[in-house]
Amino acid sequence: MIGTIIVIVIVVAVLALAAGTIAATRSRRRGRGATGTTTLPAPPSPPQRPPPKPPPAAPSAPSAPATVVEAQPVVAPAAPEAPPAAPPSYRSRLGGVRGLFSGAVSVLRSGRIDAATWESLEEALIRADVGVGTTNALLDELRAKVDAKEISGGTDLLEALGTSIRQLLGHVGSRSLRFDAREGAPDVWLFVGVNGVGKTTTIGKLARRQSASGRSVLLAAGDTFRAAAADQLAMWAERTDTEIVRGAEGADPSAIVFDAVQRAAARGNDLVLADTAGRLHTKVNLVEELKKIRRVAGRDPGNVTEVLLVLDATTGQNGLAQARQFADAVDVTGIVLTKLDGTAKGGIVIAVERELFVPVKLVGLGEGPDDLVDFDPDQFVDALLGLD
Repeated sequence: MIGTIIVIVIVVAVLALAAGTIAATRSRRRGRGATGTTTLPAPPSPPQRPPPKPPPAAPSAPSAPATVVEAQPVVAPAAPEAPPAAPPSYRSRLGGVRGLFSGAVSVLRSGRIDAATWESLEEALIRADVGVGTTNALLDELRAKVDAKEISGGTDLLEALGTSIRQLLGHVGSRSLRFDAREGAPDVWLFVGVNGVGKTTTIGKLARRQSASGRSVLLAAGDTFRAAAADQLAMWAERTDTEIVRGAEGADPSAIVFDAVQRAAARGNDLVLADTAGRLHTKVNLVEELKKIRRVAGRDPGNVTEVLLVLDATTGQNGLAQARQFADAVDVTGIVLTKLDGTAKGGIVIAVERELFVPVKLVGLGEGPDDLVDFDPDQFVDALLGLD
């Protein structure tokens, strides 16, 4: 009996202990009391802000050409146009030929006139390709003035030489390029000369000049024997924004020039610049063909106002021989003297004009597009003799 009671007590005690444990667990789940042993729920977190955007990177330098941003072009300011180059001066470009006269000029400026003076002056004139005939004519005139007491010293002799050359260069007619401007009849300028003297380049530079002056220019590629000639002239046509008439390699040059004249008349062009094949002045059949081109170019409505012989100034007296043959064949109206700068001797100008009575109208003082200039006898003589 007593044992049963003890068992019941133990069971009750165990049940009581279990009930207490359960109650304590529930109490802890509800949170701790004011004694701080329980944890209150955490206050609500503030709303999250988006992270700040990083600052924009510093703009880099614009590349050329300017880029496009959001379909709005950013246009870089236009660079200022370069001013046109000043025309070359004779004094700056004739250093080579002036060097040939430096010794004679030094002797003359010393003040004396003796046998050595005449010898030095004669040598300088011949070395400069003035030619024996022209040299003798100039020196004979100067000796006569010395004998007549018109010249008393070397400086006076130098000035008198310059005056004599100017007078010689002043009696060959107009140096202006003839342009009639007849309505319905385009002016035609033919360019003749041997290979390698610079005909095609001269035509291109002259086309640039004439177009800039307001004339409508058409180019005729009449050199059909040299494959590169028409291509070279076509490049100048593109560069100068002018039209060009060309044919197949080996085509009849006179037919191309005739077609060019007809087209110029139909389209209202003012001027036809016609290239011709570089031909040897000693080849009779080629010279006869050149005569044919000259006749065809002058047929109605064509009006040939210039036949320009292009000579290389560095060839000296050989250029004079060429000039004689071409002048006889096609009635040359003017000379274009290329490559007068650099190593050119320059005296060929004096020889050509004295012996052929054909004016030098244009000279090349360099390779630039603006280095083909009108010939100025006064500037030429001053640069040649070092006169002020």
